[in-house]
Amino acid sequence: MTVSKGKATLTDFQKTCLNIVIVIGSCLICLLLSPMRFPGIELLGVSPNWLLIWVVIWSIHYPIFDGAIAGIVLGLLQDGLTGPFPTHALSLMVVGMLTARLQRQRIIQENVVLVAFIVFGMAVVGATMMALQMSFRHILWPNSPYLNLWQIWRTHQRVALSSAILSSLWTPALYYPLHHWWKGYLKAKN
Repeated sequence: MTVSKGKATLTDFQKTCLNIVIVIGSCLICLLLSPMRFPGIELLGVSPNWLLIWVVIWSIHYPIFDGAIAGIVLGLLQDGLTGPFPTHALSLMVVGMLTARLQRQRIIQENVVLVAFIVFGMAVVGATMMALQMSFRHILWPNSPYLNLWQIWRTHQRVALSSAILSSLWTPALYYPLHHWWKGYLKAKN
């Protein structure tokens, strides 16, 4: 750390280490919030998809490959909490890639309202990917203990809409601190 005229500045190594701590710390916070059901933030038994929000915010700042890797890693961690089927890794990977692709096409501006709309859409995409996995399993193994196709898609409507609404409403809670950090970090890095 160097000091110049009363201001302390971090070296590149210290900034990188701090970025790693912020990335891992924020992921762990989102992972720990995922199974929790706080009073007042549930809608029809569904809570915000914290990891999806994190992947969208990450993918806004990083390339498509990084968005896909972040989605896979966080999806596998969420699978560790919930169970291996249907896998969250596939849905979060698709969300990360689609969001990064939107950013590459300069569709996303630095606006929390637009990011909340993107989270809304990506929550629907993520829930649809989960329903598709359950549907394919039901088609391939009709005697599986899971719901039938009609029940899967009926439940999907409730889960997708509830998750999309709650996730988009809670987006600013994660967006502001992470966006501020990554914007400054990437600006200083380049």
